[in-house]
Amino acid sequence: MNELRFIDIRNNQEINAYIASGNAVLGALGYTDHSQAHAGKAANNAGMILRELCYDEKTIELAQIAGYMHDIGNTINRTDHAHSGALMARQILKELGMHYDDIAIITSAIGHHDEKTGTAVHPVSAALILADKSDVHRNRVRNTVKENFDIHDRVNYAAIRSVLSVDREHAVIQLDITLDEAICSVLDYFEIFLQRMIMCRRAAEILECKFKLTANDVKII
Repeated sequence: MNELRFIDIRNNQEINAYIASGNAVLGALGYTDHSQAHAGKAANNAGMILRELCYDEKTIELAQIAGYMHDIGNTINRTDHAHSGALMARQILKELGMHYDDIAIITSAIGHHDEKTGTAVHPVSAALILADKSDVHRNRVRNTVKENFDIHDRVNYAAIRSVLSVDREHAVIQLDITLDEAICSVLDYFEIFLQRMIMCRRAAEILECKFKLTANDVKII
């Protein structure tokens, strides 16, 4: 059994091929960017959350790996991509020689990251959810014709700034978003992403924190 590190996963050609393929599939379907940039940001923020909360380095590495691999299932189909991605991750990590206990943690995190079927089940899962759902920004919108934006395009394009932070002293995980309200109102954002924000609140509770969301300096949650 190998002690796999995040850098091994980030540089793995097979994993990167599935991320690229999944991103192409979502592009054809009109979804936002899910490239290595999103995978890397999810990995980095998942690790940052647990590091700020003083988790051990092993748990931080597992969160980073889960964050990087969480969307590989999109290469099969957007529907149930969390479940197919978890099964793909299990096979890849097993072939790479990862310890079974670590595979179990990563696959359960990936399998529970989608708001339609999942919820936070342990710290790695919670960190992945918070990192993934907080990546809202206009640079993820691939539709270049504003007149053809759907509501998700408008919400993402309106987000000109989003910052995820951890206040360990007060046990708060906070997402601050700046929206261009000429494109999307705070109410539109709340309506579209309500289920995701509820999921983030549950994730923060797993980490013994409160989740707070502000949009244009207005407290939403």
